[in-house]
Amino acid sequence: MTWSLFIWFALPALVLWILGAVLAWKGRRCLTWIFTLAGIAVFFAFILGMWISLERPPLRTMGETRLWYAFFLPVAGIIVYSRWRYKWILSFSTLLAAVFILINIFKPEIHSKTLMPALQSPWFAPHVIVYMFSYALLGAATLIALYLLVVKRFPVKPGMTDGAFESVRREMNIADNLVYVGLAFLTIGMLFGALWAKMAWGDYWSWDPKETWAAATWLCYLVYIHFRKARPRDWQMACAVLLIAFVCLQMCWWGINYLPAAQGTSIHTY
Repeated sequence: MTWSLFIWFALPALVLWILGAVLAWKGRRCLTWIFTLAGIAVFFAFILGMWISLERPPLRTMGETRLWYAFFLPVAGIIVYSRWRYKWILSFSTLLAAVFILINIFKPEIHSKTLMPALQSPWFAPHVIVYMFSYALLGAATLIALYLLVVKRFPVKPGMTDGAFESVRREMNIADNLVYVGLAFLTIGMLFGALWAKMAWGDYWSWDPKETWAAATWLCYLVYIHFRKARPRDWQMACAVLLIAFVCLQMCWWGINYLPAAQGTSIHTY
């Protein structure tokens, strides 16, 4: 399997996801499952082929991690659709996956078979894969927050009735559950990373720029959870906190590569 074949797997998978999203709006649940899962299978076939041909997990470069993010987005979408019958989530997860697919088509990364010694660890693959899954879940929660802030722009009033608040309660409940599960996987990923760091560099934590932003991201989502518990009716501010947390997540994922503090000194710049 070579990177030049990516388009022949990505585009059919994207078409299948689009069909699944359309069928979800038409209420065809069985066909929605069939087309969405078929697209996921086609996309994963490329990831598996790359894994075999590279003789290592395709997780080293940004292009490779984008593969996993584009893969997990429809996975998160079909989970939300199946659990809460939330039709539009498949449309937005497909759209976001398409963005990352197009980036990989027009700006592919260099894919080398070699791994530096620090990456030759049994913790490498589970750490990154768990992180990508948590990123996808937290990304889906962010899509819900954007939907609420853009589409349902109800003013926050101290005397808001239960009837008025009920229109957003269901969406916020879905976002809350996605954050709960996403933060749990984010925590597991951080623990895997700490074990990996101990094996590779001798310390569990070194306050490297990426580790610092990982801690900031984790704390932001923790703030969101506590804010929701303390002020459950203030959904607009909660959505704003969720957006800030997602910005921190993007800084943790790829933004630190552009920070002067990470240039030449970060142990996470490969």
